[in-house]
Amino acid sequence: MKHFLPALPLMIGFILDCIIGDPYNIPHPIKLIGRLIGGLEKLVRKRMKNLRMGGTLLGLTVIILSTAAPLALLIICYHFSLILGIAAESVLCCYMLAAKCLCKESMKVCRAAESGDTEAARRAVSMIVGRDTAVLDRDGIVRAAVETVAENTSDGVTAPLFYMGLGGAVGAFFYKSVNTMDSMIGYKDEKYADIGRFSAKTDDVLNYIPSRLTALLMIVAAPVCRLDGKNAFRIWKRDRRNHASPNSAQTESACAGALHLRLAGDAWYFGKLHKKPYIGDNDRPVEPQDIRRANCLMYAASVLMLIISAAARCIIWGGIL
Repeated sequence: MKHFLPALPLMIGFILDCIIGDPYNIPHPIKLIGRLIGGLEKLVRKRMKNLRMGGTLLGLTVIILSTAAPLALLIICYHFSLILGIAAESVLCCYMLAAKCLCKESMKVCRAAESGDTEAARRAVSMIVGRDTAVLDRDGIVRAAVETVAENTSDGVTAPLFYMGLGGAVGAFFYKSVNTMDSMIGYKDEKYADIGRFSAKTDDVLNYIPSRLTALLMIVAAPVCRLDGKNAFRIWKRDRRNHASPNSAQTESACAGALHLRLAGDAWYFGKLHKKPYIGDNDRPVEPQDIRRANCLMYAASVLMLIISAAARCIIWGGIL
């Protein structure tokens, strides 16, 4: 029985996230990490002329502090009681997962689009995407929501689970600290090209295996959601590199194939048009129901990743307890 204990926080944390999600009225660790990143960015820009070196120091500082804090907490909790330690780690694992939040926010878009309220759908999608939404029609809004669910299946759920399998809650904090830095300063524009280079490159490395594994899990899970697994595999093989990021198109292509949709393409960001290749085939018009289908695929792939990560956790750490 003791060999299965290391997997308990992962499973409990995943279940808690599916049921409760992120509580909006309680300080979230990711927000605290975000504040740390913002404060350090201001300090680096003020004190250092070499922004590339400053960005590296910023990144290392964020990673060390973001992993040391949960590690210290768990050492104390496990020292006093195994049950207390498992409970604390379960809560921390829950905090690092975003399946419920991703589903909840994307379904706001779905329901608004289904009711014909395009402006409400536009407001809802603007909360979960980085692109300019003013230029999007209803189909564009729905497509943007599907793309966000597909991409964030890895960033928000399966990649944290992957690193939980390697290092528990501390492993997930390590991953999310880098992922949060990438989302805040990992841009390639003039403002962030130097200071965010370390964050962007590290995020690419950390997501390399999880993004590809997640795409394969989506393909396997597609028939469970009554989607086309064979076409998901075909489009993934063909379009998985159709993105400036080496990882983002992995899950988008699998999702596009499973749904028989064409995703991606040109998009506006901060008033500037960015030319992007398409992902998937335009086999049929997009519809609000596709957001539900994408969420089903997200949950199915996440359960598979949970099983893999829990098994890995038991194998790696089972003999320690």
